[in-house]
Amino acid sequence: MQAVDVQDYARRLMEAHGDKAVAEAAQKARALEEKGKHEDAQPWRRIEAALKEMLGPHQS
Repeated sequence: MQAVDVQDYARRLMEAHGDKAVAEAAQKARALEEKGKHEDAQPWRRIEAALKEMLGPHQS
């Protein structure tokens, strides 16, 4: 998955799931990793990272 595709998918996931988008991506990655499909989980980890970047730093 190309970087531009990761960003696009992250944006669409954020639009669909809002604040829960990061958890959704992490859950998909974790499920694949638990099945031993680490290579398939990599795009989801990249999407998760892109989502976190989109949200910016947490403010207290």
